[in-house]
Amino acid sequence: MESAVLKRELRRSIRTRLDQMRDSDQKQHSERARQLLENQDAWKKAKKILFYAPLPGELDVWPLFEDAVDAGKEVYLPRFVPAAAGKPSMELTESKHVYVACAVRNLKTELKTGQFDIREPLDTCREIPLNRLDFVLVPGVAFDLQGRRLGRGKGYYDRLLAEVRGTTCGVAFDEQIVDQLPVEPHDIHVNCILTPTRWIEL
Repeated sequence: MESAVLKRELRRSIRTRLDQMRDSDQKQHSERARQLLENQDAWKKAKKILFYAPLPGELDVWPLFEDAVDAGKEVYLPRFVPAAAGKPSMELTESKHVYVACAVRNLKTELKTGQFDIREPLDTCREIPLNRLDFVLVPGVAFDLQGRRLGRGKGYYDRLLAEVRGTTCGVAFDEQIVDQLPVEPHDIHVNCILTPTRWIEL
């Protein structure tokens, strides 16, 4: 079976698992994962951290945001930049859409609802080159124990991760960890994986 078909079936299977989790369980599991992350040396040493804004069904790292700011860390969020920005329409292709990392200190005043209804920084927030980040929290539909990641199928995060030189940490519920994911040339591996019960360095 070809890779694209396998990925579609895996996305469907994982979403079914997550839909069966109670909201209270997701909340409790997220809290356990956050506590586990805070005990890791990689987190303690990190100075420039890229968060993600959780969607329904994703492990909630959001409460760590203000803790990181209070600890003196520089905190960033992805902002979607469409291919249309500064490019003639005849050149537009979906593959040119990208995410950039922008500094945020106040979640109440510096966010907007962006592409795909995801919270993201205002256009006025300062951008940082992706290769200056030293720790990146990476959402995904699924991960395997070799560090492979299954995203939502657009490839935007793979392009972001390709520029990162710091530690990339896949974040997921245990229900999202599988034995093996199909691999394509553009897929980027993560360096470690966080779940509510495990910290896995790869």
